[in-house]
Amino acid sequence: MVAGTGSRPYLGRMKRLVMLGAALLALAACEESPMGPVDVHPASGLTEQSLPPQTPFDPRAFAWSTGTGPDILVGVVRYRRDGLPYGCAGEDVLLIPDVPWSRRRMIILYGAASSAAVPVSIVRARTPSAPSGDYARFVRRTTCDADGRFTFHDLPDGGWFVVTVAKPVDPTGDSIAITRRVELHGGTRSITLS
Repeated sequence: MVAGTGSRPYLGRMKRLVMLGAALLALAACEESPMGPVDVHPASGLTEQSLPPQTPFDPRAFAWSTGTGPDILVGVVRYRRDGLPYGCAGEDVLLIPDVPWSRRRMIILYGAASSAAVPVSIVRARTPSAPSGDYARFVRRTTCDADGRFTFHDLPDGGWFVVTVAKPVDPTGDSIAITRRVELHGGTRSITLS
């Protein structure tokens, strides 16, 4: 297209592409940055356009996650906020298969698909906006022990989202939902949620 002849639509598309690229870079940067509260408001840059495409819930997309495999996931929660320790003793730890449907849900609830730590009250407030479906039957569960440790055995290769709740040692603080994406391939993977 020649500049000066209908360039406004072209510039509008370019501006949207640049904004989408910036949003994707910001999400990618979350993987390298320490987990902290994520604020999903229009000013944060999280928009419908920056989310993965909306897909209908399809149980077939989760089928790979229902089998057994050689993988083991060993984790520990060592989260601190404002210098105060948090623990997950007795809390459920969820392992959710990473498929396009669940990835979109994670971004809506937690503000990122790679890793996040968000007050539980914010996650609950975002829940009505997240896609719903009968995915609970594909979620694996275990429990944090008294030392904040958890283990999943016999997992098939693939991407998974680990989700748990950490509570402050001082009971006046907010409970924090912590999530991290992990990739498993034929072995034992250790992670620290901090």
